[in-house]
Amino acid sequence: MTHVLYLHGFLSSPQSAKAQETVSYFKRHFPDITLHVPQLSNSPSNVAAQLMELLKRLPALTENGVKVIGSSMGGYLATWLVEKFGGRAVLINPAVKPYELLQDFLGQHTNPYTGEVFTLVEDDMAFLVDMDTATVNQPGAYRVMLQTGDETLDYRQAQHKYAASALVVEEGGDHSFVDYQRHLPEIAQFLLA
Repeated sequence: MTHVLYLHGFLSSPQSAKAQETVSYFKRHFPDITLHVPQLSNSPSNVAAQLMELLKRLPALTENGVKVIGSSMGGYLATWLVEKFGGRAVLINPAVKPYELLQDFLGQHTNPYTGEVFTLVEDDMAFLVDMDTATVNQPGAYRVMLQTGDETLDYRQAQHKYAASALVVEEGGDHSFVDYQRHLPEIAQFLLA
């Protein structure tokens, strides 16, 4: 039994459009694969411990290295996991330096999917810095999908960091990655190769 992990972005959830498209694609085409889509903590300080707890509870996730799809902040977390445990990841408009980006967002937020109210604090940035993988040791382990019209993240940061990886750079689009579902066959193929 193969296990795949899907990690959503900041202020997102397993109910997001991409997560749901991924769930139905795998259900339809790979019924023998177990796809895990956890609701990640809104507080970055808790995410590392939450992921480690998940992997401890489900050792099958790391049996032959992790297989993970990560969107935005989920892409940052996916890189951290692959660098730690080996495996493969598909990153969709991944965050490269979220601790810089989120400096402007310190304070109270409400997750639009869950309704949870939480406060983003300076300590959260320190946790994110600790999880940083400034360089990737196994560039072949990543397929990185970027759209130049991403209004939230500068796609060139990821293009630079993952320059030696399999890069898909599409003109236009936005942070949600327009037409994501069209790429699901190649995403599955890369992860399951």
